[in-house]
Amino acid sequence: MKLLLGTVKALVLTALICTGVMDGYARTYTSETLNYQIVYQWGMVWKHAGDATLSIKRSGDGYNAMLTGKTRSWADKIYPVRDTLKCTMKSDMAPLKYEKLTHEKSYYARDVLNFKYNYSHTSATATRYRKSGNTTVNLSAKCQAYDMLSVFYMLRNLDFDQMAKNKAITTVIFSGKEKEYLTIRYRGVENVKLRDGIKHKAHRLTFKFTQEGGKKSSDDLDAWLATDETRIPLLLVGKLPVGEVKCYYTK
Repeated sequence: MKLLLGTVKALVLTALICTGVMDGYARTYTSETLNYQIVYQWGMVWKHAGDATLSIKRSGDGYNAMLTGKTRSWADKIYPVRDTLKCTMKSDMAPLKYEKLTHEKSYYARDVLNFKYNYSHTSATATRYRKSGNTTVNLSAKCQAYDMLSVFYMLRNLDFDQMAKNKAITTVIFSGKEKEYLTIRYRGVENVKLRDGIKHKAHRLTFKFTQEGGKKSSDDLDAWLATDETRIPLLLVGKLPVGEVKCYYTK
């Protein structure tokens, strides 16, 4: 999802990927809704161009999560965006079903991934709906794999207080037709200032994605998570071909 998610590269071999994720908290949710302002920078100009909402609700023994993003009215006149990510997860945040809806100007696409597990092996059938026709892709990994939404909840469960500065962990992401590797590097605690001018202590992380073979997928993403037990993502920053995009937590 272009509004909220930058891209990163993964740096570690599959053997490390399958063993490198650290233990975390057994976090539970009843319901939670987080709102964000998406701000673009072009040179010296900063413009509030979009809004996003990240939500999760308890559903039986698991969770339903959703991330929506849309451009503001002035940006709609240039390039309207209405994107949605949906995910059904087990109680440990392992995904069962993931859906990505992309509606950007005249482009529309829908991807649906259904996950299956066999011991430590993860597989998914990805159906990609396009105007030109539908295709199906089978994905697999010899470890726990996530999608681009469930990985954020897995991340919030990590015990950063037990992580050394510059420690990196790597996991697998199923995204559309591809298997990607996500490396998360812990940068320590910093003060981060939100749009209201208030500073918060936050765990800083950097994200990198690569495809198989080590090819970089796109630019890096920085994220700051609250140091309190909520682990709320307070700020995400990604690079653009010109300038950068910042996603600020508002409430």
